[in-house]
Amino acid sequence: MPVFTTTLELSTQGDCEIVDITERVQEEVSRTPLSNGLVTVFVPGSTGGVITLEHEPGVVGDLKEAFERLSPRELPHRHHRSWGDGNGHAHVRASLVGPSLSVPLREGRLALGTWQQIAFVDFDNRSRRRVLIVQVMGD
Repeated sequence: MPVFTTTLELSTQGDCEIVDITERVQEEVSRTPLSNGLVTVFVPGSTGGVITLEHEPGVVGDLKEAFERLSPRELPHRHHRSWGDGNGHAHVRASLVGPSLSVPLREGRLALGTWQQIAFVDFDNRSRRRVLIVQVMGD
């Protein structure tokens, strides 16, 4: 089974920024000769995650508030005491979301629902340059 691997580079602001990467992932998929299979998007690192959602301001705002309720930034995280970098909440949030997402590939297109987009979430407490790995396998 053929496998194609590439990367996407993003500059993010942190603080739970949610970036729609659907079109960029589809562009990378379109560069391969594959029609059917599986597309995986993976973020190496422990303060970012990959999700699907309806990427519109209401859902984005609701999700940011939900992350704050799940792992408040101001909690005295043990990670802060160990490393002093103030991003313990980012590690917890990223662990809850996970570093990767797999989407079926059908006839050369991501098999997403009508209102479903792929998004990268940067939970860190500072701006970052991120590199995401996109891997496409199939036939």
